[in-house]
Amino acid sequence: MARTTDSDLAPQELRVLVAVADAGAFSAAAEALGLTQSAVSHSVRGSERKIGAVLFDRGRTGARPTLAGDKAVAHARRVLRLLDVLTVEARGAARSGAAQGPLRIAAFRSAALHLLPPVLERLRARHPGIEPRVRIVREMGRGTAGEVADGKADMAIATLGGSAPLPPGLVASGLLEEPYSLVHPAGHTAPRSLPLVDWAENCGSYTRAWWAAQDWIPKATVEAEDDGAVLSLVSAGHGMAIMPALSLAGAADSVGITDLGVDRPTRRVGYVTTTELAATAVVRALVRELRATVPEALNPLLLQLS
Repeated sequence: MARTTDSDLAPQELRVLVAVADAGAFSAAAEALGLTQSAVSHSVRGSERKIGAVLFDRGRTGARPTLAGDKAVAHARRVLRLLDVLTVEARGAARSGAAQGPLRIAAFRSAALHLLPPVLERLRARHPGIEPRVRIVREMGRGTAGEVADGKADMAIATLGGSAPLPPGLVASGLLEEPYSLVHPAGHTAPRSLPLVDWAENCGSYTRAWWAAQDWIPKATVEAEDDGAVLSLVSAGHGMAIMPALSLAGAADSVGITDLGVDRPTRRVGYVTTTELAATAVVRALVRELRATVPEALNPLLLQLS
């Protein structure tokens, strides 16, 4: 049997690391944990000694994780989540075998609006013991997959196939391929002549090559960080935009949607989780409902845009 050693971090030490990272200060972390500040400082110093690296930069404004600290905190979140899962799944197996407990989901805005509601409805109906918690994250930089890598989410609805590789320890699977379309004021006879309303999340590698080859796309005159704001601006006649199918679900009648042709860009949407959580009952239950519900919910829209 494996034995713990003096270099092993205890669960409470992991909780302290996460609390300091979340609170941004030792004093605030101590208050959140119900400990003294000196106890938190002592715990962090002990963790740093065991790991052999400085985990937090201390300063007048608080404590911020170093690069080593970012790694340590991300792993601490994932280990603590696995400890929670161990308890919940063992109890569930001993009682009824039903999936139960919290399920943390990260999703980008359009997926949270148009994919998740029917999925969560079915999930709650079939698995009333599961408690889904959804967090909306912009799909830029590390995006929703980064939430899983950092231990802040159990599963992410994410865009797949971009230039950034999947972080180590994560697994992904596709759900749908959504096409991009030209979006413009309804009834406009020459939408390609309109100024561009650009959406910040359109900068992914799945559109970059296609975008660079289009000499008709002007430099953006308006930039928006929210796809709903883009549609509102287009609807009001301020320009045209190029957007993926999920963002166009439920678009107003004042918005026209034009096919970009056979060479149009597409965006692959799927889910991301960790190798450890992929086998858990709550994640498996969500995957089943995603695979059963997504085609049913999205096929009408994809057929309309195809």
